[in-house]
Amino acid sequence: MQANELFTQPNTILLDGGMGTMLQAAGLKLGARPEELNITDPQLIESIHSRYAAAGSRIINANTFGASAHKLAGSEYTLEEIIAAGIANCKRACAPYGALAALDVGPLGELLEPNGTLAFEDAVAEYGRIVRAGVAAGADLVFFETFTDLYELKAALLAAKENCGLPILASMSFEAGGRTFTGCTVESFAVTARGLGANAVGINCSLGPKDALPIVDEILKWSSVPVLIRPNAGLPDPSTNLYNTTPEEYAEVMEQIAAKGVKVLGGCCGTTPDYIREVAKRIRGKTCVMPQPEIPAAVCSASSVVTIDTVRIIGERINPTGKKLFKEALKKHDLDYIMRQALEQTGAGAEILDVNVGLPDIDEKEMMLAAVNAIQSVTDAPLQIDTTELPVLEAALRIVSGKPIVNSVNGEDEKLDTVLPLVKKYGAAVVGLTLDENGIPKTAEERFAIAEKILRRAQEYGIPKRDVYIDCLTLTASAEQDGVKETLKALRMVTEKLGLKTVLGVSNISFGLPNRELVNSTFISLAMQCGLTLPIMNPNIASMTGAVRAFRLLSGY
Repeated sequence: MQANELFTQPNTILLDGGMGTMLQAAGLKLGARPEELNITDPQLIESIHSRYAAAGSRIINANTFGASAHKLAGSEYTLEEIIAAGIANCKRACAPYGALAALDVGPLGELLEPNGTLAFEDAVAEYGRIVRAGVAAGADLVFFETFTDLYELKAALLAAKENCGLPILASMSFEAGGRTFTGCTVESFAVTARGLGANAVGINCSLGPKDALPIVDEILKWSSVPVLIRPNAGLPDPSTNLYNTTPEEYAEVMEQIAAKGVKVLGGCCGTTPDYIREVAKRIRGKTCVMPQPEIPAAVCSASSVVTIDTVRIIGERINPTGKKLFKEALKKHDLDYIMRQALEQTGAGAEILDVNVGLPDIDEKEMMLAAVNAIQSVTDAPLQIDTTELPVLEAALRIVSGKPIVNSVNGEDEKLDTVLPLVKKYGAAVVGLTLDENGIPKTAEERFAIAEKILRRAQEYGIPKRDVYIDCLTLTASAEQDGVKETLKALRMVTEKLGLKTVLGVSNISFGLPNRELVNSTFISLAMQCGLTLPIMNPNIASMTGAVRAFRLLSGY
């Protein structure tokens, strides 16, 4: 089996079991670096791999889990030497059985900012070095496992995407409550990892197979790629360090998990070749029928998913346009002001925050990075990155933890060909403005035609339909009164004929008019009735958030 055929073959795929468990049984001393054994005792490592391959494993993880510069500090061997030896040992063991050798990669051992001191790009660089070493050594695929911080996993996935073309498996460790210890949810993990190019997503470590069942059910609802599970052998007895689940009991539950449509099965702490052998007996020859869930449109932070299944408010206040105080805050690099705006908006009902710091007098890229980091440190609302500058957009997309929205692209070919590749690379959603090189069309039909073009081009780049949101553009009623009807008509057409979610900057409608609040709240009510799902608005205005809440009630949400 070739690595690129990994997920196309119909049967369930077996991973190996615990390496640490086997090394401890072989007498590994407390505090020793297991990865150095790749060089100092290759026969031991190869023999463990061979036992797993003989038991039925078709993906064998090399003994490289802790092979990072942080964890190998002080070692007499380089990271590259240890990984090269680890992959070589694994491939020798795999060869007689036709198994694949995986570069096994764990967390670096240092928390990323803002929870720790490691800068995001430094983490990407270190993971890039690990991946390049694995590729040079001949690894068949890359397996990122036992992650608890979604931000760090994003750094790892980007490094893999930018340094190799191998299949990538991504796995996080969840507690029984459905979150990692940093607060990452199953949904946020699935939404983010699949967007960043993981070929399979799943869970490992922390839990035994029975306790993992609810998490398996949840991840299957959100994953459009194959799901993997590598649980522990239950819980260890504190007095004996033996795990409380036998190979037979383990295999019985794993058979149930396989029946749910989980395609990749293996074992983590406490599991041995005996566990893998028992699982292999139960799944041998069985076809894996993966579920095909109806995945909703959604964006997320690391700890909160916002599904676009009803009207969701995008807060507009982190934007200098028409805001004297905000402009002054940007010039003074007043991040406290920006964080207060974020908290005020989420407290008032905003579920997503638009972030725009474009001002001629400042370094927009530097300020965007500072603003995103500051906002993410005080709120878990997903973000909408709002800029016309491509370098600023990419810099922000790299450091957002979770799945953001890009605001925006339009129907111009140049815009489509420069923005959409970034949307695809970083697994974001995108707002498409119904304008092109000829400006904003006057009729709903012309705007609809641009929406169709944006959707078609997005799908050509591999961006799912659910991640394309269309802005039919709000024109000022005082200047173009007939334009209001065309905007509302375009909303309905895009919603009904294309089945897409829609966006509008609501307050544009009332510029130059008296009693703007009344005009805005009336307009948003009309727009929601025509299909508006993502109003960009000031949530601090009670009549506006009230209109949204009343609409949700009256529409049966």
